[in-house]
Amino acid sequence: MLKIKNTITLLVVLFVGILNAQEEVIETPVEEVSDVAVVAVAADSLKPFKKIKLDGVAAVVGDYLILESDIDKTLIDLRNQGVSADDVSRCGLLGKLMEDRLYAHQAVQDSILVADDEVNATSDAQIQQLVSRVGSMEKVLSFYKKTDEESFREELYKINKLRMLSERMQRKIVEEIEITPEEVRQFYNKIPEDQRPVFGSELEIAQIVKKPVAPEEEKQKVVDRLNRIREDVLEKGSSFSIKAILNSEDPGSKQDGGYYKIDKQTGFVKEFKDVAFSLNVGEVSEPFETTYGYHIITVEKILGQDREIRHILLIPKVPQDALDAAKQELDTIRNQIVSGKYTFAEAALNFSDQKETKFDGGQLRNPADYSARFELTNMDPTFYNQIRNLKDNEISQPILEEDPREGASFKIMKITNRHDEHVADFSKDYIKIQELAKTQKQADAIAKWMAEHIEETYISVNETNKGCEFANNWIKE
Repeated sequence: MLKIKNTITLLVVLFVGILNAQEEVIETPVEEVSDVAVVAVAADSLKPFKKIKLDGVAAVVGDYLILESDIDKTLIDLRNQGVSADDVSRCGLLGKLMEDRLYAHQAVQDSILVADDEVNATSDAQIQQLVSRVGSMEKVLSFYKKTDEESFREELYKINKLRMLSERMQRKIVEEIEITPEEVRQFYNKIPEDQRPVFGSELEIAQIVKKPVAPEEEKQKVVDRLNRIREDVLEKGSSFSIKAILNSEDPGSKQDGGYYKIDKQTGFVKEFKDVAFSLNVGEVSEPFETTYGYHIITVEKILGQDREIRHILLIPKVPQDALDAAKQELDTIRNQIVSGKYTFAEAALNFSDQKETKFDGGQLRNPADYSARFELTNMDPTFYNQIRNLKDNEISQPILEEDPREGASFKIMKITNRHDEHVADFSKDYIKIQELAKTQKQADAIAKWMAEHIEETYISVNETNKGCEFANNWIKE
């Protein structure tokens, strides 16, 4: 099955530039790009100019140049991340870099905007992470062979701006794509019987959660901090986006400046949506509480039934004695289930602190398709380690769960059902087949978009790379 390619995040790509003492010269290609970028350097007024090779221009896509060094450095970066050289070819990587730049180029044409403060805030967070990892800014600059912080930030800005434009263009292409039951049926029927997907062994899992409560003084600290942030935004003109990147404890939106696009059907808790839909554009809410912690929200755009919002989440700290008490309570609940005083489902209903599961006997739902089944081969490693030694109907000992969004809690778990590996069945596996069909439809939409915009965009590939077998028609005749 085709899958939508994820944008490769380039940590650092070094661009080669020449700054003349008199003026800066930027040449824009008109016909074809040459294999090398050259500059004329005068030794003195009498001697002839000498051509010096600076860097190869691999391709041009719209307003973007791709240098040969961009490919080299991306290959090095991927290898440093553990990607095998056998898994990526130079031609394949060039094709991917060209795709990213076509998305970014068209995003600009379509007036898809990325605010400078959002790009800079992302760069700030990346630099903070790098400094904390290696020890100092000097070590970061040395590692990336940069002479000063300003030039390093400039290059991070270019990389992040391109990446964010590319991602937003891809989201726009597929955001309104839906799939009907008839399309799912047709998709399934077109798959030859001997080529239908095989779904691996699956488990159904239930849990009971005890979430210790933070003391009132810790809650007040969080509320006071959110009020200070709100005041900075409303009275001092601070960027909500930057405040979210630097302060929010929501891993799902922190790097995007707290950004979410929601409607009233979005699967957020009621308290969150109630506040989001009570605000006008530009307003910032008072701090409010949900099961996740304390939030403030601002609304950036209202688009019919949709709202583009940003939020900041802070989670009150829970002391160790509260954690110990939660574990002890869960021990007691487990013993009562084992002794037969309660069934697992009854105990979940009466004692679990997890509202999403307690009314369904503690049954967990797979976030990928909202079914009760979890495929072993696709299971999160941490989650798998928690249940891998459990026998059917056995109840685990209390397990500490440190969720970055919900804070620390304890839980007991039980495997309620097993499903063996099997070939896809339309009625039993409808949700999974629906997701495959939707993914295929999105991939088809992106392929169509790509083909159309390649035709209407200025694109040139140098002679060295024209022998590549690209997935897209980059070599236009």
